[in-house]
Amino acid sequence: MKRATAWLLLLALLIGSVPVAQAQSDWVWESRMELQYATGFQVDYYSGGYKLITLLDGSRFLTVPEGSSLPEGAPKDAPKDAVPLYQPIENIYLAATSAMCLFDALDRLDAIALSGSRAESWYVERARQAMEAGEMLYGGKYSQPDYELLLSCHTTLAVESMMIGHASDVRQKLEELGIAVLMDQSSMEEHPLGRTEWIKLYAALLDEEELAQQLFQEQAALLEQVLEEDRPETTVAFFYISSSGYVVARKSGDYVTKMLELAGGTYVFDDLGDPQTRTSTVNLEMERFYAAAKDADCIIYNSTIGGEIRTLEELLEKNPLLAQFRAVQTGNVWCTQKNMYQETTQLGQMIQSFRKIFSGEAAELTQLPFLYRLS
Repeated sequence: MKRATAWLLLLALLIGSVPVAQAQSDWVWESRMELQYATGFQVDYYSGGYKLITLLDGSRFLTVPEGSSLPEGAPKDAPKDAVPLYQPIENIYLAATSAMCLFDALDRLDAIALSGSRAESWYVERARQAMEAGEMLYGGKYSQPDYELLLSCHTTLAVESMMIGHASDVRQKLEELGIAVLMDQSSMEEHPLGRTEWIKLYAALLDEEELAQQLFQEQAALLEQVLEEDRPETTVAFFYISSSGYVVARKSGDYVTKMLELAGGTYVFDDLGDPQTRTSTVNLEMERFYAAAKDADCIIYNSTIGGEIRTLEELLEKNPLLAQFRAVQTGNVWCTQKNMYQETTQLGQMIQSFRKIFSGEAAELTQLPFLYRLS
């Protein structure tokens, strides 16, 4: 919480109570994008169709409408203050996996020319199809982009995950080539729907704000519906078993465990993991996991990471001790679908699926959006 507060203070200092360009005589501040959960970005609108995007890391981007030029007084010589992005923004190199579904939901995969993942790694169906059809090319992973291919595709924007922070030489090279680097920081959001709300940032780049607002409100409405219902108070564990036999459980307070809690679940660990690190999982010996989770009402196996399984027998092959778990004995064991982590746009729907499990509504069901029951 302290770290999140520090981020918010930094953002407030960067943006200020009066937008940076309001005092310029030739371009005038008009409004700021309304955000409900996201705290990692701001979008300010100026006369003439200009938009100033400010991110938590201090980076700024100024979208310039098609056919326009930088307004006088805009920070054209200070790229750290505002990197100009000339619309229409096309031929994007997308290395931030979580952002693909946002472009897909906006029906703007056409703006992406290059992917940082290969076709077989995508569970966003239209992204995979675009790559298989050659409409979207593999541009190399974030740490080893194909610079020549990026230049030949006239790429001017690279959307990177926070992993680019570990490849500063790559970021520097991209910027030297005239390719702006926008680091997706949605993983820093405190609230799960804060991640979903990043669709509004990409919509601002593509002039799709109205659609983004509609899509986001659909997910927010699903969450509000869940929160209005009585809380079922179901205990739940979320984990997978690694090839070395360790239980890999979600860290307390990360966005997955927060979704479980918003859905009315009580995570079996109160304070698992170091809240000061960005690592989302913790390796546990089975004995420790058994002590915490054996009486849980429900267990959810993270097959997205641990490998897809379909039956309780396959689960018990991972570790026979799981047979003693209450949830296994009652048949309340669910698995995540492989697309779970690539569907940032559907987190409200995901929370609702968890809620149906915890409330007993799914007692006779074998499948829900993003989840299926082990047989």
